[in-house]
Amino acid sequence: MKILVLGAGAMGGYYGARLIEAGADVTFLVRPGRAQALERHGLVVRSELGDFHRPVSTVLAGEVDAQYDLVLLACKAYDLDDAMAAISPAVGSGTAVLPLLNGLGAYDRLDHRFGRERVLGGVSYIATTLAADGTVLHAGRVDRLVVGPRAAQTSALAADFHALVSRAAGARELSGAIEQELWNKWAMIAAGAVMTCLMRGTVADIMKTQDGRRLMLDAMAECLTVAQLCGHAIPEPVAHAMQGRLLDSSSTWAASIMRDIAQGAPRIEADAIVGDLIARAAERGRDLPLSRMAYCHLQVYQGQRAAQQAAG
Repeated sequence: MKILVLGAGAMGGYYGARLIEAGADVTFLVRPGRAQALERHGLVVRSELGDFHRPVSTVLAGEVDAQYDLVLLACKAYDLDDAMAAISPAVGSGTAVLPLLNGLGAYDRLDHRFGRERVLGGVSYIATTLAADGTVLHAGRVDRLVVGPRAAQTSALAADFHALVSRAAGARELSGAIEQELWNKWAMIAAGAVMTCLMRGTVADIMKTQDGRRLMLDAMAECLTVAQLCGHAIPEPVAHAMQGRLLDSSSTWAASIMRDIAQGAPRIEADAIVGDLIARAAERGRDLPLSRMAYCHLQVYQGQRAAQQAAG
């Protein structure tokens, strides 16, 4: 299978490496600086599931002159417009686009640009980061990737991709209900983002406070309500697992947005993870007070960072 991976960062680099190990023909669409680094040092992945260090093929934006069987998107939601423009020449009538992005808003935009019949669903549970030297670091052993078709036209390609990626390390699942899988993850990360960002702490930090447990339950209830209103009620086992993770008094987990804020990131996925959830609830006549407070907090951060950048 001929695959174009947008970027060779934490997620794109990791899954691109696993696909190469599985035997796929992989090309990374990267910026000039990353292309030069990969040319000099190759792609390096450090993981308990197996390290990877090999030369890889790259192409720059504006130089894509071939179509691919599948395009893997692992960018941040705020970079999606640029990403869609960059991959557009690679998307033909038989190409599928597989996004590994947070939330559902990205799917609406991808469907509008490329057609729902070309956009697969993908959910990844993994902790990866990009080190300063360009090495992709995989923390722990958790690597669960769920993929599935969102239209009948891509059922066969989704199955082929699943069979391919299953040849490499990691837990791989082919879902016939990928929309529900997307909601399952969104509800969990949104509830976690609301609380860890609002409180600027880990789950353990929050659980140590007087009202942390109650407020975390309130955040989960808001997110579960939106999923139900949108026709994707979270199954009881998934909701139970969510409670186990977000009420764990020993957990050092915090949402990726919280980690981005702690590092002073210039942009965060506030709109995709929390803002869009609030908007979908409002469309159905439901207010989310705790989520709205968290979203205001995130917007203040975004405004401050934008002002700092403008000031030089």
